[in-house]
Amino acid sequence: MITTILTFILVFSILVVFHEYGHYYFAKKSGILVREFAIGFGPKIFSYRKNETTYTVRLLPVGGYVRMAGYEEDIEIKPGTPISLVLDANGKVKMINTSKKKQLVNATPIEVSAVDLEKDLFIEGFVNGESEQATRFSVNRDALLIEEDGTEVQIAPLDVQFQSASLPQRMMTNFAGPMNNIILAIVSFIILAFIQGGVPSYVNEIGEVLPDSTAEQAGLVEGDKVSAIDGEKVSNWNEMVQIIQANPEEELVLSVQHEDGSEEDITIVPETTKATDGTEHGAIGIQVPMDTSFWAKIGSGFTQTWAVATQIVAALASIFTSGFSVDMFGGPVAIYATTEAVVATGFIGVLNWLAFLSVNLGIINLMPIPALDGGKLVLNIIEGVRGKPLSEEKEGVVTLIGVGLLLLLMLAVTWNDIQRYFL
Repeated sequence: MITTILTFILVFSILVVFHEYGHYYFAKKSGILVREFAIGFGPKIFSYRKNETTYTVRLLPVGGYVRMAGYEEDIEIKPGTPISLVLDANGKVKMINTSKKKQLVNATPIEVSAVDLEKDLFIEGFVNGESEQATRFSVNRDALLIEEDGTEVQIAPLDVQFQSASLPQRMMTNFAGPMNNIILAIVSFIILAFIQGGVPSYVNEIGEVLPDSTAEQAGLVEGDKVSAIDGEKVSNWNEMVQIIQANPEEELVLSVQHEDGSEEDITIVPETTKATDGTEHGAIGIQVPMDTSFWAKIGSGFTQTWAVATQIVAALASIFTSGFSVDMFGGPVAIYATTEAVVATGFIGVLNWLAFLSVNLGIINLMPIPALDGGKLVLNIIEGVRGKPLSEEKEGVVTLIGVGLLLLLMLAVTWNDIQRYFL
């Protein structure tokens, strides 16, 4: 159980880090201030600050986020708030402490009367609670703000906020998260192919023949090509296997071409085997042929990712043809339950599972739902067509609706998963 939990946390963390790093990288390239890069949600466990960004690890290891200045965040110091200021040698504010948990040496306590950390960069207030005359302090552009939970972030003048970047830059920043998940899947499938020594070629050729199997007893060897079964033409591995599986204990005649060019008809009777779901099918003891070439291994990353992506898109499209069902989705509970089975298959199984989940996360995030990256891209496109963005109020309402729908879906999916796997 401990192994499953650790694997679940590791896989989830890798997915989140790659996804959020995409947003982080393109935000930085676009001149957008990234205040925080967080792994997990909830109370802060650890934080480390480098350059303009604070990196945090938080208690709940299911997700993460990148806080970009001016992007769905609300840092506000209201009049009447007691804070303390640390000044530099020139008397300008270099640190603003709003936390009651953290005390600073040589800090000046004030009660805020007015503040502007975006345009004019000043804080005005009554020093030591004196109510006669407010004092105005100029604030450095790179001043630090200590939030209530003790996290240190940098203030954000308007020119480094999300909306100050160009539309193409903002679109790329929104798209970069799902893009990184797709890249992670491609790389994972490529690594998997190299570890396995090749990729299935699915040609109408026999790969490894298992010892003492029906195929070996019938005289089949690795490299034989099956052109027809009972006179029915066979052009690839899947067609060959479908016929064999559909005819347990039935005599079949395989038209075989050997590697030396000779041809032969071989009669074989598939044995009856049971699948994990209890169904019976025929088997003769052969493995799929493997393509061990370098470029086949590289190409498998792209073909495997495309295959998984098309399956996911087809499943999502079936909502409009077959109707919506909660069973079509799986949340953290389903992922954990499946991880438990995957762990038993070893590193290869976990790597394959990571790649599969990464494609899922990338595709799902591109859905045109407010609060998801795809929904934000739709808003970007609307802005491009209109020539101006939606008002903050309208965008806020749309995002709020999207968040509400996602929360309802998550609750329904989680409860469904609990019933499916544990009840």
